[in-house]
Amino acid sequence: MGYHDLQIDWLKCFVAVVDAGSLSSAAPEINRSQSAVSMQLKKLEAALDCQLLQRGPRELQLTADGQKLLGYARQMLNLHAETQAAFLGEKLTGTIRLGVPDDYAQRYMTPALKRFAPRHNGVSIELFCEQSTSLIPRVESGDLDLALVSRDHERRGTMLFHEPMVWVGSPQFDVWKRDPLPIAVYESSSVAKGHAIKSLALQGRRYKIVYHSSSLAGQIAAVESGLAIAVLTQCSAPEHLDVLGSEQGLGPLEPMEVAVYRSSSTQGSKVVDSLHDLLINTLRSPGFS
Repeated sequence: MGYHDLQIDWLKCFVAVVDAGSLSSAAPEINRSQSAVSMQLKKLEAALDCQLLQRGPRELQLTADGQKLLGYARQMLNLHAETQAAFLGEKLTGTIRLGVPDDYAQRYMTPALKRFAPRHNGVSIELFCEQSTSLIPRVESGDLDLALVSRDHERRGTMLFHEPMVWVGSPQFDVWKRDPLPIAVYESSSVAKGHAIKSLALQGRRYKIVYHSSSLAGQIAAVESGLAIAVLTQCSAPEHLDVLGSEQGLGPLEPMEVAVYRSSSTQGSKVVDSLHDLLINTLRSPGFS
C-alpha cells in the first residue's frame, strides 16, 4: 500500500459519525450532506486500507480497526483545534456552571461537550444533573449560568427541539391491566407529570399515583419492580422496558419542548456565549429534531 496523508476533514467525519451513531445524524453537525460524509469515510478507509465501520442492527458500529483509529483521531482533532485557537482564536478561560436533567445528559449534552472541550481547553465545566423544575429557578437566580431544560412555557429560553414522550412498563408485569392504573411520576410541578395525567384524562382512564421520585433512576426502578408504569422521554427509555401505547389502552403523549436557558447575569460573558451558541448550533440540527 502506498503512503497516503490523512486529511483532517476525513477524521472529522469519522469521529462525528461515531459520536452521532449514523451518517444522517452526523452530517448536520459538520455542515455536510450525508453523501459527502459517506464519501469522506470511503476516502479514509481507502487511505488506511481497512474497514472502519459496519452497519449494526440499530446503528453503525466500529470494527477493530475503527476502535484502533478512534483514539488517534480524537487526539489529532484536539491538537488541530488547539493549534487553530492558539493562532487564530481568542483564548477563553473561566468556569461555566451548567445544568442538565439526567435523561438529556448522555443523549444530548455529551456530544455537545465533546465538541466544546477541545476548542476551549481553558474553560472548565461544573455540571449539575437535576430535574428541570430545580434547574430553572437556579438559572433565574444566577446560581447556574446555563441549563438544558424541558420548558414550562414558550418564553423559557431558546427552543431547540421536541423530545417524544413514551409510556413504559416492565415486560414481566401486566401493570397496565390494573384499574385504577398505578403510575410513577416526577414531582408535582413537572411537565412530564402534567402530560401523563392529561393523556389519561382524555382516555377516561382511572389512575393512582403510587410513586414519586425526582430521579430518572427512581422512575426506572419503580417500573422494573412492577410497582407502576411511567412516562419517560424517549431518549432515556431503557431497551429492556416495553414501550406501551394504544394496545394497552394508553393514549398519545405531547412531546417535550427542550430549550437552552441562560441566566441574565451572564450577558456579556464570552465564555458563556461560546457554549450557549454551540448548544444551539448542535442541538437545533435536523439530526436532533
